[in-house]
Amino acid sequence: MMTIHYLRRALLGGTALLVANSGAAFAQTAPAQTGEAATADAPADDIVVTAQRRSERLQDVPISVTAVRGDALRDFQVGGEDILALSGRVPGLYAETTTGRIFPRFYVRGLGNIDFYLGASQPVSIVQDEVVMEHVVLKSNPVFDIGQVEVLRGPQGSLFGRNTTAGIVKFDTLRPTSSTQGRFNASYGSFNTVTFDGGLGGPIAGDVLTGRVSAFYQHRDDWVSNSYRGPSADGTVSPAKDVMGGFDDKAARLQLQLKPATGLSFLLSGHVRDYKGTSTLFRRAALVRGSNSVERVVRDEVAYDEARNNPQAYKMQGVSLRSSVDLGGISLTSITAYEHASGNSRGDTDGGAAADYPFNGLPNGYGQSEGRLRDLDQLSQEVRLADDSGPFKWQVGGIYFDSRDTTEFYQRAFFTGTNPNNWVRLRNVNTSWGVFGQLSYDLTDALSLTVGARQSTDRKHTRLLKASLNAAGVDTYTGRRDVRLKDNEPSWDVSALYKVNPDFSLYARVARGFRGPTIQGRSAVFNADFTTANSETNLSGEGGFKSNLFGRTLTLNGSLFAYRVRDIQLNGNDSNGNGVLFNADKATGYGAELEADWRATPTFRIGAGLSLLRTKIRDKRVFAQTCSLNGVQTCTVLDPFFIRGTGTGRTYFASIDGNPLPQAPKYNLDFNARYDVPMEGGRAYVSTDWNLQGKTSFVLYRTVEFTVSDNLEGGLKLGYESDRGYDVALFARNITNEKNLKGVIENYNAAVLNEPRVIGISLGARFR
Repeated sequence: MMTIHYLRRALLGGTALLVANSGAAFAQTAPAQTGEAATADAPADDIVVTAQRRSERLQDVPISVTAVRGDALRDFQVGGEDILALSGRVPGLYAETTTGRIFPRFYVRGLGNIDFYLGASQPVSIVQDEVVMEHVVLKSNPVFDIGQVEVLRGPQGSLFGRNTTAGIVKFDTLRPTSSTQGRFNASYGSFNTVTFDGGLGGPIAGDVLTGRVSAFYQHRDDWVSNSYRGPSADGTVSPAKDVMGGFDDKAARLQLQLKPATGLSFLLSGHVRDYKGTSTLFRRAALVRGSNSVERVVRDEVAYDEARNNPQAYKMQGVSLRSSVDLGGISLTSITAYEHASGNSRGDTDGGAAADYPFNGLPNGYGQSEGRLRDLDQLSQEVRLADDSGPFKWQVGGIYFDSRDTTEFYQRAFFTGTNPNNWVRLRNVNTSWGVFGQLSYDLTDALSLTVGARQSTDRKHTRLLKASLNAAGVDTYTGRRDVRLKDNEPSWDVSALYKVNPDFSLYARVARGFRGPTIQGRSAVFNADFTTANSETNLSGEGGFKSNLFGRTLTLNGSLFAYRVRDIQLNGNDSNGNGVLFNADKATGYGAELEADWRATPTFRIGAGLSLLRTKIRDKRVFAQTCSLNGVQTCTVLDPFFIRGTGTGRTYFASIDGNPLPQAPKYNLDFNARYDVPMEGGRAYVSTDWNLQGKTSFVLYRTVEFTVSDNLEGGLKLGYESDRGYDVALFARNITNEKNLKGVIENYNAAVLNEPRVIGISLGARFR
């Protein structure tokens, strides 16, 4: 532990030294080059982004944006990590899950949603190749053969729609090219972890028809054993060695691009995914009352009496058509997309064996559940007209969105056979449409002004198709069975950019976004009424600078921001551990983001990034139910609270006024560096990346146990890169094998841990 303490101090000190030497701040990942490798001695190319639906230099965009090149993302994922690998690697972006690889939750500047419900909405929108991935399962689509990732911070409601009150994470894949081009990365590591990410494209019929095929495969063996010895009510076999923790994730994509005439193009893209793995492993009583340490937890062992090894499996398919025509300087673009998904996830939700935690001499705390997405169909259609030439740029358009799913939730009695009727079926329909426009005008050669607006209508409809009956088949549910919500809200933004010179610019932006109303129907499985939340709105302001300094060897960007979210949607738990939706009056936040990429010498490159954040919930009337089991509070609550009920029926409710938002780190610091040693025909290199996460609360109320500080994680890579495009390397992810707390199940003081250390070898190639 002393070594880790010094690593943390070194990381902080090293970044401070970078600040002193560069004249300011911290960093973003190496420049994005749409998937092409960025070597240490390459020129400082401009980063091109499409944050405003047109290609622009990042330095000319009046929005807080970070671009991550595809190769950098693949470096993070080489050890078997998924989309969550971006967490902490971009200032202001955080991500986590307590529902396995199929349900990532994203937070930008502290705004997100901790709800684990399959129908939950999130204020961070995921956009892949201009198609919004709205449902939480679709957000888990693996990102592969990626050219660039862009993280847009702050409300993006004008151009990207509702449910973007926090921001956007936008993935752009590598497209078909008129010449034959390809790349792949393959790796093998600990736990028989295998990763392959590759793509090949080129002409099919000259320049008229081109294509690209991309493939993705990740595998890890089961490596976690079940040590429980005792009876199981649902037939779980134990003890059993190496029965959890593994996964198989397979995906493919085919793109065909047709250009039959000048100014006319069609891009048809289809993708499939087949995933099987293990849902999140909760570890009961891992958090001792009065402490948040998880050092004593054994990574490769759990003791589960039920849930048959937490199986999880999903299949997804999607297709999109992007059509574009040049109407004499004005472009007309249409994007039609369809997404489908189905699957299920089951888990031992108490995180242990009830017999190991007796109460009054009897096993205590049985718990398991399953969420099943029987079918999800998402259809979206967007049309926009734009003129991106000259000092006056504009775009107008409209969008229609329709998502329909049938979702089921099963509780323990169903699996044990004591009540085969202990499950519910829900039908969820979400339709939305909107019109939008943006104007950008260069008032002078140095000053430009941009104004955008959107009017959206959002409808939600949830029906209870089947209630949870008792063992005799009698329906005792008394709650609502059909709930409809609707809202019409405007979104807008106003921004200005001033170019002091070609390499230094200042910008300011004010924006308003909204998240549509939400319905939580899962509670019906406990015979509890639906809970709902009204729309939330976010008014945000920010200002900052973007620069290329010292002969364009240092890219240095920074921003200050503040926001106020009215009627913020929050999620707490009831006595069954079931999510409860509600609105608080407001939440406020402010902070700073700084990022730098410094080419210190032709062979040495350093990057760093820092986000500072303070958030507060503001509502003296709102209380959250706290940790409790059998009428006893199981954690150390630091907020004022009151008690309802008596004996084993006591429940505890804490005031959350003034508390920080959950999953909102007070700071996040990332650091990366690469050093090259030139050799005949190529270069040897060593690269490293580190992330340090500041104080973070996992729940709405303040506790000792459900809070972390200074989570540290790092990676190392030693390799050789040839001038011909080949790369072979040894790598280590989570090289110090840190045990970091990443989530909790409150009533059982259960912990969710980060990924284990993975050491391996990787091989990459790029050819054209």
